[in-house]
Order: sequence, then C-alpha cells, then structure tokens
Amino acid sequence: MVVLRREIGDVLRDARQRQGRTLREVSSAARVSLGYLSEVERGQKEASSELLSSICDALDVPLSLVLREVSDRVAVAEGLLIPDTVPADLTVAAGLGIDRAIGGDAGWAMPRSELAPVG
Repeated sequence: MVVLRREIGDVLRDARQRQGRTLREVSSAARVSLGYLSEVERGQKEASSELLSSICDALDVPLSLVLREVSDRVAVAEGLLIPDTVPADLTVAAGLGIDRAIGGDAGWAMPRSELAPVG
C-alpha cells in the first residue's frame, strides 16, 4: 500500500541529502523543530501545505517539483506508466537543465524509466 506521507518524506530526505545538509540546518531554515522535520521525513507525520512549502523553500526546491517526484513514485508503485509531459527543450531553456535551475543534481532530472518503487 502506498502511503503518501512516506513518499513525501522520502523525496524531501533525498533532496536534503543530495545537498549534503543536515536535519538541523534545514529545520532551522524552515523554522520547524528538528524532531518534527525528522518525523515528516520518516513518513510519521503529515506535513501541512504551509509546512511543506516552508521545507521546500528551505531546500530551495520548487514545491511543484517535489510533488511531481512524489506523483511519479506513486505511479510507479501502482504500476502505471505516465508519459513525460515536460518537453526536453523546456528543461534546457532554463540554462543547463532543470537540475541546475533548482540548484540540485541530475537526480531531479532523472528519466521516468529510471524511477523505482520505494519501500
């Protein structure tokens, strides 16, 4: 069974770890307690839309991108194949690709075919 809060937590933790940041750094920037952020990342707490937005801001990752990654993971877990709806030229138009535009690495621009079920 897919649990949305776990998928959200996994995506947030992956983003934080890709940046080499600690829970303490992100919790301080997001103005949320370290313990609560840890529970969100572990899928033990549901993050409100306001809290999720604050965490995304602290990670300097667009909320839409986090939600898209969560959606992709849920689709894969459900066995669905979702075609890519973002044209390649759009990701390049931002400069050197979507991953550079958000300050991340190639993990955010990963083709859907490389996604694997989580959990």
